[in-house]
Amino acid sequence: MNSNNSRPVFLELTRIRFPIVALVSIGHRISGVMLFVSLPVVLYLFGLSLQSAEGFALVSSLFSRISFKLLLIPWIWFLSHHLFAGIRHLLLDMEIGVEREQARFSARLAIGAGLAMLLIAAVAVW
Repeated sequence: MNSNNSRPVFLELTRIRFPIVALVSIGHRISGVMLFVSLPVVLYLFGLSLQSAEGFALVSSLFSRISFKLLLIPWIWFLSHHLFAGIRHLLLDMEIGVEREQARFSARLAIGAGLAMLLIAAVAVW
């Protein structure tokens, strides 16, 4: 049985090197899912903080705990990366920066801006 099948038999995903524009797109999707999943908790804490002075004190005490701060830092990255990658995608939809080098630059800029926002927020949280 002669087969001219050129498909790989075993695809090792750890060896695939994605371009930076693909990483930004994948990160945008992951951050969007994580923000959506965390939305009930965020809305509950926001509602609790507005409900009464005791609720506000409870939410404030949560924000002072180290364990909560460790959960807050990745959430800040999700939010900032999703914002900047989303702006990048909107610009691409308007056909701004669609050339290869411009797309790579905007991808690096989105990652850099998200990380800069993360560092600023992490310093502010601590």
